[in-house]
Amino acid sequence: MSPAGNAAEELAGELPTADFFDFESLLSVQEQRKLQEVREFLASEVAPYAKDWWDGAEFPSHILPKLGGLRLSTPTHRGYSNLFAGLVIAEMTRVDTSIATFFMVHHDLFVESLYEFGSKDQQDRYLDDASNLRTTGAFALTEPEHGSDVAGGLQTTARRVLGDPSGSPDDGGGHWVLNGAKRWIGNGTFCDHMLVWALDEAELEAGRKVIRAFIVDGNLPGVARSKIENKIALRTVQNANITFTDVRIAEADRFAGINSFEDTNYLLRGSRLMVAWQAVGQQLAAFDVARQYALERLQFGRPLAKFQLIQQQLVDMLGNAVASMGMMARIAQLQEDAYVDAKGERHGGASMAQVALAKSYCSARMRETVAMGRSILGGNGIVTDYRMAKIFADAEAIYTYEGSFEINSLIVGRNVTGVSAIV
Repeated sequence: MSPAGNAAEELAGELPTADFFDFESLLSVQEQRKLQEVREFLASEVAPYAKDWWDGAEFPSHILPKLGGLRLSTPTHRGYSNLFAGLVIAEMTRVDTSIATFFMVHHDLFVESLYEFGSKDQQDRYLDDASNLRTTGAFALTEPEHGSDVAGGLQTTARRVLGDPSGSPDDGGGHWVLNGAKRWIGNGTFCDHMLVWALDEAELEAGRKVIRAFIVDGNLPGVARSKIENKIALRTVQNANITFTDVRIAEADRFAGINSFEDTNYLLRGSRLMVAWQAVGQQLAAFDVARQYALERLQFGRPLAKFQLIQQQLVDMLGNAVASMGMMARIAQLQEDAYVDAKGERHGGASMAQVALAKSYCSARMRETVAMGRSILGGNGIVTDYRMAKIFADAEAIYTYEGSFEINSLIVGRNVTGVSAIV
């Protein structure tokens, strides 16, 4: 780096952070210390290598023991606040969106499902290893022909077979035979287990749509997995096409507490919140990189940061990030009010419409923010030698998954008008 670059780096270290309204100060002292521990881990174990992982579309399995050692799986189950849980995802995304996505798929979907819907036996068999990343999980819902409409269009089926014929899982309770296909399954190429959603075939024949969910070993006979290639976003994440051909699953590996898509929605609401936090983290990253570049890049004999139009873009980027953080901090407060009554029914917390607004709004602001950041870097903004190109590309995945911008907007529209425009 040039002397001007070194001076710019020193100056940037003394300037206000992208958390311009200091939302982090709302955390407890213990949480602030833990967040700093996360930052140190990311700075040493992820930041220096994330570009190469992304360029090579390779997942760094070797960091999982250290990542598990942070003991951050589903933070609210460990006594941390919802705000802390969100800021952890934002910080991970700030350094590498792909690692944050892996973390969310595994913990906020697979591990969370074990907490919320797993039997005592299932928790005893799977939870400790999964929480500590000795094993990895995936969430297999989306199908090749059904993304936004998967609630009504689910085609994967499962049929209950009584008895215990040779070759089926021996649990004394019969088994299920799974057939179908899934697509865009994060962690799907290498996960040890996946939570697979399917229609009960017998119920379907009786004219009823009943959803079942199963813990499926990724190495069972009949499971075929292939990596989705040629992605322009989240290249480190190993998304998979998965087919199930007469896959036999023990009754003991069916989630007895899941019978409808409402149960799916409960999990998706939580993961959708975390994706909105990713949109925050992506904006923090874009601001960090753009400001640093503007301070050290000389044009017309002076730093870009001295030009009025560049300062305006940086201010707009910061405003988007702060507005998004403010919305998410309020959502975190709402989540603190959630509780389960004696009957096991859930109350309080952010509604699906509120979560949908957060995801759609924050992802829209993110798209604006990363576009301005890429513009500030000029031609250097389209090569991964500079972090902005990766940030810019990964933003497109955040804008789309866990409900596209359009679908989330229509969920909010339905809530505020009482009329559905989705179908």
